Amino acid sequence: MDNRMKDIIGRALLAARRRGGSEGFMPDGAAAPVVALVDDIIREALDRHASDIHIEPLEGGLRIRYRVDGVLETAEDEIPRELSEMVQARVKVMAGLNTTEHYLPQDGRFTWKNGAFEVDVRVSTMPVMRGESLVLRLLTGAREFRTIEELGFLPENEKLFREWCRVPYGLLILCGPVNSGKSTTLYAALHALNTSGRNIVTIEDPVECRIEGINQMQVNARTELTFAKGLRALLRQDPDVCMVGEIRDEETAEAAVRAALSGRLLFTTLHTDSAAGAVFRLLDMGIPSYLLAAALLGIVAQRLVRRLCPTCREAYEVKEGSREAALLGELYHPGVKLWRAKGCDECRNTGYQGRIAVHELLRVTPAVRQAVIDRMNRGELKRLVAEEGLVSLMSDAVKKALAGHTSMEEIGRVIHGGF
Repeated sequence: MDNRMKDIIGRALLAARRRGGSEGFMPDGAAAPVVALVDDIIREALDRHASDIHIEPLEGGLRIRYRVDGVLETAEDEIPRELSEMVQARVKVMAGLNTTEHYLPQDGRFTWKNGAFEVDVRVSTMPVMRGESLVLRLLTGAREFRTIEELGFLPENEKLFREWCRVPYGLLILCGPVNSGKSTTLYAALHALNTSGRNIVTIEDPVECRIEGINQMQVNARTELTFAKGLRALLRQDPDVCMVGEIRDEETAEAAVRAALSGRLLFTTLHTDSAAGAVFRLLDMGIPSYLLAAALLGIVAQRLVRRLCPTCREAYEVKEGSREAALLGELYHPGVKLWRAKGCDECRNTGYQGRIAVHELLRVTPAVRQAVIDRMNRGELKRLVAEEGLVSLMSDAVKKALAGHTSMEEIGRVIHGGF
């Protein structure tokens, strides 16, 4: 933390000691230093372009960590133990949570304002051994939509994705792990389709980005509004385009497939590791293969890799016989160059700034459709889709590494869990 943060912590400690304790949240004017401290934690996260803030109890106080470009960075100083409960209580107050509940998880939300700037913040609390862990998700995308051009597709993949978005009906699935950019891609597609001549309806958990002109519904456990119930309701709203935030169960999967077969373009997501894996996940959920084959329009699998800092990235020549040369495969030739991270003031010595998506797009050709009907095994289906022109995640990533957008080390970390 910088000197400004140290000063705020010092003032908050002084106020707490004058009050004679640290339990609960300080009232009236005594609360001002803690309010300023929490505001500064959020401001620091935004300065780092973080997606999440982790506030975690340790023996000596609170550890603050920021998830930047998918990697956690720890703040320089901990929040002293005397301020721990007050900082956590302040966040709970902002999110409309019960400040006296410490033994059950809670979820809330608030809008943080700094002058004319606003950011939506989603809060999750969880009891852990030394107290409570808080995670704040910064939904900055709620006011900053990316266009399809900005999603990082290779030219041929962007052309195919646009073609899918223009089809009047069918099931379009985005898959990948948590924080792989699926929501960003979904919202870019919906934003492109959002015209006065289309009725677009969504069911989400939660609504991360509010889009003017689109009817968005949020899952609500208290009223038993599930994805499946919401999907059945939105189909009675005369939609042209539907979006189901995630298929989590058999009931939602069946409703989504039948909606796509009834003449609607339906976008949704699944947590699978590859495009072909989405087919087997839906078959495992009990969707008849002939219905799935008829409904499927296309599948996008994606990951996010860190983008090399343009100020300090270093080019180097790939050595013959090296592991990098093997990964390049047919793209390797003597003298070929890749890029690696170095670190400078511009990127806070990480070597990276921002992230870029890598994709694989599975086109449902007649041959693929028949393979789904025949319930072809996983290995055979992967070979077939490669023969039908699928560019794998790894191949897409390698092309972006050759273009200097990312490093082979980063690709290995994200796609293979290490390099």
